[in-house]
Amino acid sequence: MSLMANSLLGDLEDALTTGTPERRTETLRRVTDLFLGQADRLNDEQVRVFDDVLVHLIMRVETRALVRLGGQMAHIENAPLEMIRNLTRHDEIAVAGPVLTHSPRLGDADLIDVARSRDQDYLLAISHRTALSEDLTDVLLKRGQVAVAHALAQNRGARFSEDGFADLVRRAEGDDSLAEWVGKRLDIPLNLLRRLLAQATAIVRSKLLAAAPPERRADIQLALDEIASRITLEAERPRDYTAANGAVFELNRQGQLTEAALLGFANDQRQDEVVATLALFCGVSTEIIEKLMQGVSAEGLIVACKASKLSWPTVAAILNVRFSHHALTDGELAEAKTSFLRISQSVAQRTLRFMKVRDVTGAMPGAAAN
Repeated sequence: MSLMANSLLGDLEDALTTGTPERRTETLRRVTDLFLGQADRLNDEQVRVFDDVLVHLIMRVETRALVRLGGQMAHIENAPLEMIRNLTRHDEIAVAGPVLTHSPRLGDADLIDVARSRDQDYLLAISHRTALSEDLTDVLLKRGQVAVAHALAQNRGARFSEDGFADLVRRAEGDDSLAEWVGKRLDIPLNLLRRLLAQATAIVRSKLLAAAPPERRADIQLALDEIASRITLEAERPRDYTAANGAVFELNRQGQLTEAALLGFANDQRQDEVVATLALFCGVSTEIIEKLMQGVSAEGLIVACKASKLSWPTVAAILNVRFSHHALTDGELAEAKTSFLRISQSVAQRTLRFMKVRDVTGAMPGAAAN
């Protein structure tokens, strides 16, 4: 091995001091091919010789050559460690990605260091590894955006702490795809599965029940029965708007009851204040607005918002705080926006006047488009 080491180091010195970029790339190729040809027969000391040579070379060659190197070394059990670590920190994800996803040489400390310091592409590459520890997924969830959360939820080799699962459940609200993946995991704690089901759409709940293995189906069905009972009680419980009406009237007297104030109530989940404010804007009773907030369909509430001359962002926030109903999915929200934009203000106001006169107690009649 000493003769090979001297030869490699000699080639390296020539390539670095007098060689062209092409010469350095060719030297890298030769060294890489030599290592791969006998990797399974090399001892630790011999691997360290290759490591030293490759670390020097990768600092002086083009990115294209490093992409090839990373792809070749990513799956090698005894790949030179410092070279692998250097590749994981390369500024091009095409170089770092394959190594971050596949290299068995990287431990948790290496991966956590990258996850704490690099951008989303690097976190996503790590998220696709065949095995991920709780410590690592905690860091990935803390810094990762939507794509990272989806990749982790789908990764059967990923392990999550209870805090990690709680974060996934929180992110799954309003994200049906993520809710499905998280709900299908057999390792999710039962209390968090119940929370996930409580905030999920009816479609997601039915899919999770249908896809559940026999040993989990009873737990899911029991949770769904409890949720249905709780939703019914919540929707039907009497509400007292005295305090909310007083606060809203005072804001109105001071000239501070604006659309921005209503949006703030919705964002803060202050449902009573939302009802009181919308009732004042519409010139109807809180009982009418309450019935619209309780409705399974959002159409009646859309009519009231249109009649109140609200903008779409405020309407979307109000739709997501209806009594006893889940946050709208992206698809449902898009349909609601189409309906809101389609109906004219004059039609909405006329429909609202009809509701006020009739004091509607049933389903809201369909509003005609302009």
